[in-house]
Amino acid sequence: MRTIYHIMTFIGLTMFFSGCMDTYTEEYMANTPIYLSYEDLRSSVKPAAARSLDKPGKIYFKDNYIFVVEDRKGIHIIDLSDPASPQNKGFIEVPGCVDIAIKQSILYADSYVDLVAIDLSDLNNIKEVGRLEDVLPYMVPPADNNYRLADVDRTKGVVVDWNVKLIRQELEYRVYPVYPVWRIGYGEKYAMDSSGGVGGSSGSNFGVGGSMARFGLYNDYLYAVDNNMCYMFDVRIPSMPTNAGKQYVGWNVETMFLYDNHMFLGTSTGMIVLSLSVPLLPTYVSNFWHVTACDPVVVADGYAYVTLRGGTVCGSNVNRLDVIKLSSDYKNNIMVGSFNMNGPYGLGIDGDLLFVCDGNAGLKVFSTEDKTRVGNNLLAAFPNINAYDVIPVNGYLFMIGDGGFYLYDYSNIQNIILKGKIPVNGAS
Repeated sequence: MRTIYHIMTFIGLTMFFSGCMDTYTEEYMANTPIYLSYEDLRSSVKPAAARSLDKPGKIYFKDNYIFVVEDRKGIHIIDLSDPASPQNKGFIEVPGCVDIAIKQSILYADSYVDLVAIDLSDLNNIKEVGRLEDVLPYMVPPADNNYRLADVDRTKGVVVDWNVKLIRQELEYRVYPVYPVWRIGYGEKYAMDSSGGVGGSSGSNFGVGGSMARFGLYNDYLYAVDNNMCYMFDVRIPSMPTNAGKQYVGWNVETMFLYDNHMFLGTSTGMIVLSLSVPLLPTYVSNFWHVTACDPVVVADGYAYVTLRGGTVCGSNVNRLDVIKLSSDYKNNIMVGSFNMNGPYGLGIDGDLLFVCDGNAGLKVFSTEDKTRVGNNLLAAFPNINAYDVIPVNGYLFMIGDGGFYLYDYSNIQNIILKGKIPVNGAS
């Protein structure tokens, strides 16, 4: 009884003094959120006049058009009917857009927390035809790392920017939430039927995305990946996408490449292979670990090509190109070559030609005939370009970099030539 008495006395005193605890406040400079309301977000997709490229990001090719994502603003439409003179034809305003994919005439884009479907069948009458609300993760844009993040109130809308200012608030004894931040655009800017999609060939149904893509189409489904989840959507009726669920797929996922009924995920620690035999249940097959580094991957003819980039948010200082021979079941994969690079980003493969965006070292073209000597078989180099990602299709190479959009003709590998360019705003 004495023990129970002491316990009750302690609890009573604790409650008494807790009730008398002083309230403390603090003042500090912080990144305070600037919101776009959900109502405004969901009424803002619309066509607009062509505008200059400012912060170009992901690229996507479909039916003689290149679609270039403008960092969280929308999508440029570039007409390639005349490769020597690419024409900036228009812009689609899509707030929060980072990734896109196209099935038939329907373009899918992320718009902050929503997935939108946009009808491109008439480029003079572009319109939103479908939207799935709150199906993608809530993320915030880059902030000034010199200051703390103020509280984010998700009920007010999505965060489109930050304003550094003095705030005053009561001290709360809790852990501040950490919100996922975009890694998008060029550099580290805090930021498909069965043969199509990411890495496939362009045709009447599907377009082709670059190696930095996080969206991919495969048969009747659209896949989108973030840091550790795969979000799946049924697009059997292209204009009416439906939510098909989500699944954990790994950690530090950066890119996705779809090939041969499999999903290849580039992560900061390795390449993960998942089977899509059951489309809505991606199943782990194998992984190929490497040092911590940013990691896009492309696959062709039984080989995976992986660029590793160190520094900044990617960790380590390793910059290289790895060539991995894949087994027939993708379970026992071995490295057959590893070659030093300067600071590689995206890459693309077409037959025996491998195109690598080597950051400040520019665009490099290698022969892959001898898989063990790829890095030693440099066919061409364009060093005066800061390259980000590429899409090679039928003798033409579409490339995006900090200087803008570039189009190369590589039909004669002995004489690769720059056919056309659309520069970023202010560049020549």
